[in-house]
Amino acid sequence: MSTSTRRLPHIDALKAVAAQIIVLHHLVSYGPISRAAHAALPFLAELSHQYGRMAVQIFLVVGGYLSARGLSPRGQALQAGVPELLWRRYLRLTLPFLAALLLTLGACRLIASSWPEMVPTDIGAGQLLAHALLLHDVLGYEALTVGAWYVAIDLQLFALLVGLLWLARRGWRHPSRLVVGPLLVGALALASAFVFNRDATLDAYAPYFFASYGLGALVHWLGLWRYRRAGLVLLLAGFGAALWLDWRDRLALALGTALWLSWAEARHRAGRPLLPARWSGVLAAWSTPSYALFLLHFPVLLLTNALLSQWEGATPAQGMLLFVATWALANWLARPFHRWVEAPAARLDPLAWLPRLRAA
Repeated sequence: MSTSTRRLPHIDALKAVAAQIIVLHHLVSYGPISRAAHAALPFLAELSHQYGRMAVQIFLVVGGYLSARGLSPRGQALQAGVPELLWRRYLRLTLPFLAALLLTLGACRLIASSWPEMVPTDIGAGQLLAHALLLHDVLGYEALTVGAWYVAIDLQLFALLVGLLWLARRGWRHPSRLVVGPLLVGALALASAFVFNRDATLDAYAPYFFASYGLGALVHWLGLWRYRRAGLVLLLAGFGAALWLDWRDRLALALGTALWLSWAEARHRAGRPLLPARWSGVLAAWSTPSYALFLLHFPVLLLTNALLSQWEGATPAQGMLLFVATWALANWLARPFHRWVEAPAARLDPLAWLPRLRAA
């Protein structure tokens, strides 16, 4: 969505807010800056430390919504070729991730003497290759940067959604196949909510997170249905039962995000946006580099924490000044990173690299 007229302000709002919460969560969780934040603002810092990571659920719901909107805008079976879709998604996620990982490893080398406990040791070729393939958690390697797990899970979730829509195309040859894809996604999302998401040993695999991702996809398709409200009631009943069986804050947040997204989408379709049009540009400016910010803020955090660790006699107030400077610098650097790294990766044509995918 490159033009302002095609943007979805409610999606931009969710992405922008979630990205900032994740950054603040890491700022109050690592190093001397986090200790300064807990000393200066103990309640807010502890709140962000304990619950800030849950903002990832917002990204999962939004990711499912946008993927469904792109792959099956009318709830139909998958139309595009599976290899091309997966390769394009891999490049879009991995190239910026690897660039940010190189910056993180460079920052680790710079801070090795002042903050050695944050510097990974004995990095081997296997660990680097596992990160490049987004298989580090599956293969049991320690992540080299925060958020690496999310990038890997995003690719898995997208591949799983593509696979379900491919089954809808290949497995049924009658008119009802137009609803088979959403039904398969709904069934797996409920299976995740009732079974997979309750087993923490599965958190390196897509089914564990598919409840949240599937909720986002289902919200998109329900928005196309004339009985949208009835569908939302069924959705609420199914996931409410899963929460009654085993309450999980993260799943409750995902369900709440999905319901809010459905309401905001209905208003958007009816021409009644949540915010005046003049706010669309502001939301877009904060939302567009959200993935870049997610990737880039950690090396910035490493460097500023190392700087504070060398600042003898620093007070909590001075630590908070560096806290704000870290947040501002990460947001500022995310914009050129998006422009020069993330956006070109999204525009790469995978068929130019692997012509055989066209035949597939």
